Amino acid sequence: MISSPASAPVQLPAQLFAQGVSLDLSPDTFGFLKESSADEPVDRLHQQMEEDGYLYLREFWDRDKVQAVRDSLTGQLAKLGFLKAGTPPNEARFDGREVGRAMGNPLNQRDPLLRDLVFGSRITDFFQSFLGGPVSHFDFIWFRTKGHGLGSAIHCDLVYMGRGTHNLYTTWVPLGDVSLQMGGLLVLEGSHRKGEELKPYLSRDVDEYCTNREDAADYASGKKWWDGTLSKNAIALQQSLGGRWLTSPEFRMGDAMMFNMTLVHGSLDNQTDRFRISTDTRYQLSAEPIDSRWVGDTPPGHAVSQRQGRVC
Repeated sequence: MISSPASAPVQLPAQLFAQGVSLDLSPDTFGFLKESSADEPVDRLHQQMEEDGYLYLREFWDRDKVQAVRDSLTGQLAKLGFLKAGTPPNEARFDGREVGRAMGNPLNQRDPLLRDLVFGSRITDFFQSFLGGPVSHFDFIWFRTKGHGLGSAIHCDLVYMGRGTHNLYTTWVPLGDVSLQMGGLLVLEGSHRKGEELKPYLSRDVDEYCTNREDAADYASGKKWWDGTLSKNAIALQQSLGGRWLTSPEFRMGDAMMFNMTLVHGSLDNQTDRFRISTDTRYQLSAEPIDSRWVGDTPPGHAVSQRQGRVC
């Protein structure tokens, strides 16, 4: 049993997993995220981002507005045949077929309800205040529609989107209540301050390849690709870097989780029969350079055309 920062002690499940690895749930290795409010003074929010590498903002959005987005996306999933037949779409019952991640996800990037949520005035006004000037966002929206099974691999975002400013922030949005068993976001405490230990990893880019290696042509053509995973073993990584694995006892619709580019994170495995649906988007100062892979009407993302060679 572990205490949540803003509530009574939480009874943990018997086991929680990350990439199939059973986590140590003792209090010195596992815990819960600090909770904040967007109404706190911006100096305090800066301090927390500096200290923790993230801001976990409860009730950032109106729950009904997020529910409307969820209804739109689960309706799409139902029409595409991903939900269990005969069950209400809002339950998002998993029927054994994964939707696809990131660029392979068939959900509508142009969904007006979704775009109003993640690119609307609520979020842009927040970042304008937080960053101290006009802000821009990546146009690409990352969908996470994860059914029963392994969650997202452990990584840092910088290796996927570091060709512009590194003063860039991810906002992860749960589009539904997410229990521990459903597999919410998982972050490694204090990992944003491990720049020296992670330097070999953070200096890489998933779309770069070494021109002086024998398999350079395979990487240049897209036959090979490094997927950006930092580790598949949460226990071993924790022992190497220190810190507790942190999550929420329950992410709720309306919450927002914002974090920097060097925070080590992934997600818990989904042990339920429902899709865990979420999105993540990125925000930065407009005056700073932006990674061109993620902007425009049809962002190229990790297309082969974006491969860049370098001498390693």
